[in-house]
Amino acid sequence: MTFEFQCNVCVPSLLHSTVLPLIVRLQFKTLCGWITLFQVLTYCFFPMQEVSWGSITLVDAEKRLLANALLDFSNERFVLLSESCIPVFNFPTVYEYLINSAHSFVESYNIDTPQCAGRYNRRMAPHIMADQWRKGSEWFELNRELAVQIVADYKYYSIFRKHCRPSCYPDEHYIPTYLHLFHGPLNANRTITWVDWSRGGPHPASYGAADITEEFIQAIRNNGTQCFYNSKPTSVCYLFARKFAPKALGRLMNLTSTVLDF
Repeated sequence: MTFEFQCNVCVPSLLHSTVLPLIVRLQFKTLCGWITLFQVLTYCFFPMQEVSWGSITLVDAEKRLLANALLDFSNERFVLLSESCIPVFNFPTVYEYLINSAHSFVESYNIDTPQCAGRYNRRMAPHIMADQWRKGSEWFELNRELAVQIVADYKYYSIFRKHCRPSCYPDEHYIPTYLHLFHGPLNANRTITWVDWSRGGPHPASYGAADITEEFIQAIRNNGTQCFYNSKPTSVCYLFARKFAPKALGRLMNLTSTVLDF
């Protein structure tokens, strides 16, 4: 059965509410035209799908993770990390840093290189112009408002699904570009996940058991980087770090009661 109502309620406001009606299909009129609640809820209830590196399926997976987390209305901040990420501060420090931030943390930049500006597809115009194109780390942090917007978006997601194909990687461009277009003031334009690209190549440095020392963790915390937090300068710019091999776990666990203070 199909229920169609023409009203002024937006899907994002519904996701903010305390009740999610169980409706087979419901259409709402938004600023971007007609969008179905069903399209949003599919990210919650569709079965898991195979994810392919470098494809739009990675964005699908990100949207599903966000949508499921949004169903818990006590969740206010959303962090995407990989299995090779570790925290470099304890939980209370991470929690206070995120919950008190006026911004989300999504890296977003545009530089004239083949790996950034060179991935722009002119067929995305006029909705996305070349000077609006952005790239950033796929490991992000969003507040609830922006997470809702990302899950609810279908128009720009469709553009990326159609026109961002290898060697364009949607998970590196979709969220940074979308936030730049519509929610730039809410984004800090930086990542909170430290990574070492100094060795060159297509992948960052990876660290094993032999690399894990108290001095190494302290060096990540105090790496000389300066950034802004709530519009004030700070040297605490990274809460997480990557890329750590599974063999590093034992040595990391040995540091939990000392330098990591877990």
